[in-house]
Amino acid sequence: MSYATARRRDTNADLNKLYSEDRAVHEWYRFVLSFPPHLVREYVDRFQVGPCDHVLDPFCGTGTVAVECKKLGVGAVGIEANPMAHFASTVKTDWSPDPDELMEHARSVADDAYRILSSQGIEDNPAFSANDPIGVPLRGLDAEENGLLLTNSVSPLPLHKLLILLDCLKQRSDDRFYRHEVLAFAKSAVYSASNLHFGPEVGVGLIRSDAPVIDPWLACVRAMTEDLRSFAGTRPSSVRIIHGDSRQATSLIEPASVDAVITSPPYPNEKDYTRTTRLESVLLGFIRNKADLRALKKGMLRSNTRGVYRSDADDQWVSGHAEVQRLALEIERRRIELGKTSGFERMYARVTKLYFGGMARHLAELRTLLRPGAHLAYVVGDQASYLRVMIRTGQILADIAASLGYEVESIDLFRTRLATATREQLREEVVVLRWPRGQEMDRTSRFAMLSSQRQALAG
Repeated sequence: MSYATARRRDTNADLNKLYSEDRAVHEWYRFVLSFPPHLVREYVDRFQVGPCDHVLDPFCGTGTVAVECKKLGVGAVGIEANPMAHFASTVKTDWSPDPDELMEHARSVADDAYRILSSQGIEDNPAFSANDPIGVPLRGLDAEENGLLLTNSVSPLPLHKLLILLDCLKQRSDDRFYRHEVLAFAKSAVYSASNLHFGPEVGVGLIRSDAPVIDPWLACVRAMTEDLRSFAGTRPSSVRIIHGDSRQATSLIEPASVDAVITSPPYPNEKDYTRTTRLESVLLGFIRNKADLRALKKGMLRSNTRGVYRSDADDQWVSGHAEVQRLALEIERRRIELGKTSGFERMYARVTKLYFGGMARHLAELRTLLRPGAHLAYVVGDQASYLRVMIRTGQILADIAASLGYEVESIDLFRTRLATATREQLREEVVVLRWPRGQEMDRTSRFAMLSSQRQALAG
């Protein structure tokens, strides 16, 4: 790396970027503004994680920690509630396909799709010809599926081509390649065929009447094969991705099996994380209706008002936490002062308590899974989304962890960013915790602790 490159990377704007040498596998499918692999490496090194250790990412997302651990030859476990993100993480940590055979199979799928579209008078790349389907009704989603999408997420003709390609994938399904080909489909559907843009919120940009589908999908598969070749000799490691709720971790992972935790949970704001993956989740059948979407949201940490339900009780975990209660009162006072009366605005105070209560519940569950001396790193950020009331997420999370028996080693500044509304500097930090070596629990103590947690939730 050149001196000039190193200096550029020290700047605040570059700290959260994906470095060019890190793109392999991570770019198969990735959330916008996912935290970067180089930060994972920094804490793997700092915690002295070795080949025999296991790292847990309880908010796995699209697998940044799990993939980086696999590259390093370190064991990893991820937990993820979003089925699309869970699927992506499982595929990104499966390096078993033969790259040449994968590419050959993908080309045969592409040939099938080209042939069907050609018979309908449709070319894949509209840059070279004007498409004029010859009396063929275009395929589409049903009304309920379409109602789950942002309006104009994808135009009718690209959607038709996507559904044709997906049919061809299913008809030629080969267990050795299918999941990788489908993940490539998810990426190309969003970034090549759709009208969506991310900046950082998902929204609809330029409406395109047509867009290529098959060629971009093949390009994604080709990138996968190149990465698979480059990691062919990587030291094997155990990597497992679990579809579940990190607030119920004791039912998902073996006791005393975790040597380190590296993760970036959601921040308390108005970002609905299910919207980020909505198009591909609907196309691939992970979400088919509003009931599926509701079930998905109920399994996630409450971090925004669009995922709050009457039966939620995580706020009980912080009923005695002075700063969380003060923040909720301040947000509600500000709402009344400004005359804000919408249903969402009325929930700002509650979602703040539910968020920190959910994190407290998660940290409490985690204790029996940690080996004595285990280190934890939580990447979190300040927020001012709720009527410009500043929420110092890292400081509050550290205080909650201390109340649950964790040692707070440090709160490291990762980077700063400007709040959109106030232009105030917001800190993104890494809260570094340690589970004390003297906190080993026998079976009876673990049972008593979990019983008290369940009683607290039951009220």
